[in-house]
Amino acid sequence: MTDTPDLFTDALPVVLGGNTFGWTSDTEESHAVLDAFVSGGGSLIDTADMYSQWADGLSGGESESVLGEWFAASGKRSDVVLATKVGAIQSAPGLERGVVDRNLDDSLERLRTDVVDLYYYHYDDESVGIEDQVATAAALIESGRVKRIGLSNYPPERMREFLTLAAGSAAVPAAIQPQYSLLARAGYENDYRRLAEVAGAAVFSYFSLASGLLTGKYRSAHDIAGTARESMVSGYLSEHADPFAVVETLTTVAEGRSVEPSSVALAWLRAKGVTAPIASARTVEQVAPLLTSATVDLDEDEVEALDEVSAAF
Repeated sequence: MTDTPDLFTDALPVVLGGNTFGWTSDTEESHAVLDAFVSGGGSLIDTADMYSQWADGLSGGESESVLGEWFAASGKRSDVVLATKVGAIQSAPGLERGVVDRNLDDSLERLRTDVVDLYYYHYDDESVGIEDQVATAAALIESGRVKRIGLSNYPPERMREFLTLAAGSAAVPAAIQPQYSLLARAGYENDYRRLAEVAGAAVFSYFSLASGLLTGKYRSAHDIAGTARESMVSGYLSEHADPFAVVETLTTVAEGRSVEPSSVALAWLRAKGVTAPIASARTVEQVAPLLTSATVDLDEDEVEALDEVSAAF
């Protein structure tokens, strides 16, 4: 079994998302991003078996394969806390035990490793009882191929049931992965935060930069109209709340600290109790603000200003 840094205490508090690997970043660029992240002190890397089946010509497994090639070429597997996910790959979806077991083996082969440090159930499978899901998780850990289990995209009541049934066992989730950002607060703050606190689970937020809106690049709806980004951020545009007012305040705070808005957006998540936010980087140039975020500690006034402007979300 591969030795890795401790998931909670030894890692820089930012996670590199692998959804771009083999999709918007080709193999060479993906490896360069990984080199920059790890050489800069990062160690938490998150992917999924289904990345990037949404893209034309891709069927899932591409991100894991690119990451596995990097492990083989760089020899840096032991420097990384590796998370991947199961349950949503279109060729074999769901959480039935045999399906999960085979998909895990496929992931390990693509990743060129013998163990996953954090293995998420990517989505709940309501056709499989929670008791059976917990039993499968325990078996995966007992097999030595998985160190810890995480949960993502579960309804709060089903996540609560899982946490209750798994309590005190090897299968108790070590982490949850909720959507959470300055532009998507309600779900986590109303439900998932309390579940994580009671369970003592780490929190790794996804869509932490709201599909790029919180990078500061886009200051109005006009800026994204007609671009490939438009469909990705449409869910944040509302007549009841103005995401660009949030971007404006975010940018003001960032300018006062001489850092990028994305660094402040990620630092705000840590200030709200997130263990380490997940963010992806398509290019090497996008890695630096992610790493910088781990060293930005917002003061009370800055957090309050961001809380206030994003309250409607």
